[in-house]
Amino acid sequence: MEGETSWINDCFDDVARGIGEFDSFSELSDEGSKEINAVSLDLILPDDLLERILAFLPIASIFRAGSVCKRWSEIVSSRRFLWNFSHVLSQKPWYFMFTSSNEPIGYAYDPILRKWYGIDLPCIETSSWFIASSRGLVCFMDNDSRSELYVCNPITKCCKKLEEPPGLKIADYSALAISVNRMLHGYTISIVKSKQVPGNFFQWDLSIYTYNSETRMWVASWSEVLTGWRSGDESVICDGVLYILIYSTGGGTPENRHGLITHNLSSRSSHGLLIRSFIPVPCPLTCGRLMNLKEKLVMVGGIGKQDRPDIIKGIGIWVLNGKEWQEIARMPHKFFQGFGEFDDVFASSGTDDLLYIQSYGAPALLVFDMNQKQWKWSQKCPVTKRFPLQLFTGFCFEPRLEIEP
Repeated sequence: MEGETSWINDCFDDVARGIGEFDSFSELSDEGSKEINAVSLDLILPDDLLERILAFLPIASIFRAGSVCKRWSEIVSSRRFLWNFSHVLSQKPWYFMFTSSNEPIGYAYDPILRKWYGIDLPCIETSSWFIASSRGLVCFMDNDSRSELYVCNPITKCCKKLEEPPGLKIADYSALAISVNRMLHGYTISIVKSKQVPGNFFQWDLSIYTYNSETRMWVASWSEVLTGWRSGDESVICDGVLYILIYSTGGGTPENRHGLITHNLSSRSSHGLLIRSFIPVPCPLTCGRLMNLKEKLVMVGGIGKQDRPDIIKGIGIWVLNGKEWQEIARMPHKFFQGFGEFDDVFASSGTDDLLYIQSYGAPALLVFDMNQKQWKWSQKCPVTKRFPLQLFTGFCFEPRLEIEP
């Protein structure tokens, strides 16, 4: 087979660990003892047609297909197969759950086959690093110096270290975001840094730095002093616009603790102020998580009590249309209770049509389908809580084979 690559060989050991035995076609037949005259597709289909069929399989099934026979192994290892795979619109996003606060170890959940796989993440050293993902690529940034940045494909393990970003080496708060162009496979990375103005708790210096994979250069995109607000660790890029969740530093009403500001990454103009793009959140929130679902900004937020906005009473999902929030769903109470003790802050991320919600205090994982408006628990993660203060967190990513950093 022409143009073979070695990506499949590097992935087999990791992903195959979690792939159990699938039912064979004969076992799925309800005819029992009835004799079936089977015809092997392998003898009928030409390579190009078989490649197109295999490209529509879930990622884990592609790995398993590669072990069927020599011909199939050559097909799924070829560059032509990757080209066919690149034209499959999307794979359902996986969710990687860290199972240690110190080491970057854990399991990835496949919502199609409803299985957990033990995979090793490249580059990242601890689970406390900043993480952002987009269309098959994941970006990691260390939590200490915030100068080590890597972009990787967690499926193929292909990884690239980026140049150190400019600006303050030590910031009080940082937010990381990445956006990958589906057609060209180029990507943009943004880092938002926030540092308190010395001697003034109400004023915070906000700076935005962007990296372009085509030019391989960092650019200082924006700098502004915010009064009464600061950025945190939440930002996301949707359709060329950077959305930043900001937090009140006091002086306002208790229920108005969060807000949103925007920055057009394609604009080179320095006119105007970021704070003029301010969008209030739809209700008092205990925390907010921003994500890009099909180039639309989606926010998952903890809904605070009316008299005590810092205490969570439920979880809502909203989509931003222009400057107006549209409520998509609220978590049913039975699922909210299913987490057990739910903290005011929690982990949530998503892409395409799925979003995940996870409590920091337990390995339970809840999945919400934006199309079907359906809530569903994942299969139980193969890890248990070993001690009371053990924390769990994670991130979602789209499993892709053809994209490289």
